[in-house]
Amino acid sequence: QVQLVESGGGLVQAGDSLRLSCAASGRGFSNYAMGWFRQAPGKEREFVAAISQRTGGTYYADSVKGRFAISRDTAKNTMFLQMNRLKPEDTAVYYCAAHWQVSLAPVYEYWGQGTQVTVSS
Repeated sequence: QVQLVESGGGLVQAGDSLRLSCAASGRGFSNYAMGWFRQAPGKEREFVAAISQRTGGTYYADSVKGRFAISRDTAKNTMFLQMNRLKPEDTAVYYCAAHWQVSLAPVYEYWGQGTQVTVSS
């Protein structure tokens, strides 16, 4: 069982940066692939980024590639999402998630409660 808590969201202007954190507690953080998803009002939850626990390989949605960077610190049981050059269309609730393997679909077993990111134009 893994518990996930996101932090770092907020209100920023277009072009600014934010760094989201996802703190994990419980057993076996290093055994899980981790992902970030987001959900805007009236829209379905969509994939943002993921990182493999086996290879360290990273995966990104086309809409964030080159602007966002996912990373994890296994020693601190924490995952990060560095978001640069933010756009108004990045506005959403951001969720971190854990699963036994990397997936670009929202099939992850464990989810955090979400953190709001709002980007004004």
